[in-house]
Amino acid sequence: MELNGVSTAKIASVVREYEGVRRKHAIGEMVKAVRIDSPGVLASFGEDAAVIEHGDEVLLLAADGIWSRLMEADPYWAGYCAVLVNIHDIAAMGGRPVAMVDVFSISDSGIQKQVIAGMHDASIQFGVPIVGGHLHPDTPYSVIDVAILGTAQKDSVIYSHTAREGDCVIVAVDLNGRVHPSCILNWDSVTMKTAAEVRSQVKVLEGLGRDRLVTAGKDISNPGVIGTLGMLLEVSGKGATVALDRLPMPDLAEHHMTFEQWVRIYPGMGFVLTAPHRNVPEISRRFEEVGMTACPVGTVTHDRLLRLVLGNDTSQVFNFDKNGIMRLFSDDGSCPH
Repeated sequence: MELNGVSTAKIASVVREYEGVRRKHAIGEMVKAVRIDSPGVLASFGEDAAVIEHGDEVLLLAADGIWSRLMEADPYWAGYCAVLVNIHDIAAMGGRPVAMVDVFSISDSGIQKQVIAGMHDASIQFGVPIVGGHLHPDTPYSVIDVAILGTAQKDSVIYSHTAREGDCVIVAVDLNGRVHPSCILNWDSVTMKTAAEVRSQVKVLEGLGRDRLVTAGKDISNPGVIGTLGMLLEVSGKGATVALDRLPMPDLAEHHMTFEQWVRIYPGMGFVLTAPHRNVPEISRRFEEVGMTACPVGTVTHDRLLRLVLGNDTSQVFNFDKNGIMRLFSDDGSCPH
């Protein structure tokens, strides 16, 4: 797609300054304060889910909260997304989601009913039950947080920290959707789909992990597609060059969107992956079978720099030695997994 009037410097600045990226900066200090080594934990911080040994399988454990501004704008969509983002975390690891629990703080009974309705509908649609949790019925605010348990075969897990130099960067998104009417930075490709459709999309990642077609992966979250790729590269100790005009995107004019909006948007179903170039056709075919568009957009590099390219125009977004997103690295350059 032609990107008339788009400059790499502007997009790099938009990504760096986006609140969805900047709010991740505090993670590193928190990790350093709470992390302890534990036998049986194969990976933890920096991944979409912790990976815990459990016989021949592993348990995948994750938790996610919803931005308060989304709760204020649309409590139903906030409840739906509380379930959706957690299912994405398990899917991105190549796992199968098993069950969820929630922590719900409420100040308004009307908000409570809408949030619960959204959670219920997403739980039914994706086939992942909510089995318990904790309720704060008398707080001066309304917040929903969800934790999820999943499973995977030990040799099928898709990690974030294992991208390799020379890998192809692939972005996979379901473009058949809409800008959500309550949030211009949410792309809703899920609420209008059948249970069979969304469950088949989630299962693609499980197959990619089982068949070892990808080297690393992450679900596209609040930092947007470029910010999410940056998080993957940061924990992998790598960089990448990404061609902006190769990113999968809908007809921006038809949806009254700008490109700056699209690169920051949270997609209803979207993943960033790295893989050997020879595997790209098969990966793209599997996503296409479930109604998603997967495009090779760049290449992983060794230099820990994330660069954007558009024709002859090139700009640096991140130098992970100086201004990482999560800032998980210790002084010696090591990153906890």
